[in-house]
This record gives sequence, C-alpha cells and structure tokens, in this order.
Amino acid sequence: MENISFLLSEALAPYQASLGAAGVNGERLVTLRNAAGAIVIERIYSAAQLCDKRQLTDVVDGLHRDLMVAEGRIEPCVIAAMRNASQPNAVGRAFG
Repeated sequence: MENISFLLSEALAPYQASLGAAGVNGERLVTLRNAAGAIVIERIYSAAQLCDKRQLTDVVDGLHRDLMVAEGRIEPCVIAAMRNASQPNAVGRAFG
C-alpha cells in the first residue's frame, strides 16, 4: 500500500496523499494535503479500488474532480451537467 500512496501523490501533485490504516473490511482512508499540510480532501476507498489498476485510475479521476471543486476551478453543477450530457437520452430512445 505504500506504493499506492506514492502513486497517488505523483498523480495528484502538488498534493500529498496518505493512506490510513486498513479498516475491518480492508477499506482505507485516503487523505490529500496541500503544500501547507492542511487537509483538502478525505475519502474512504475499498481495498479493491486501490489495488486494481482500472479502479485506481477511476479513484484518481474522481479525486482530480474533487480537487477542482475544492479549488473553485469548477462548480459541482458543471460536473452533473457533463455527466447528463454524456448519457444517451433514454426518453428519446423509448419514443424515437
């Protein structure tokens, strides 16, 4: 898991990532700190999410989005609108 902490820190630089102790089911608390050492984001992830390469990529992508929101570079409603725009129109398919 030390390697995963290093990979997260590299992917999310300039933020420093750290992993908390494993929980009962193997879940871990991921903490991101800024250069001043202040906690910016804390999230809990399962062991599977941190050990599987594809799922770890999704974790990093999610943390990048969360950082953009925390930094004020993007509004949460913009993320929701982007998600909705990327999904096929279910109503159009049903009646089209």
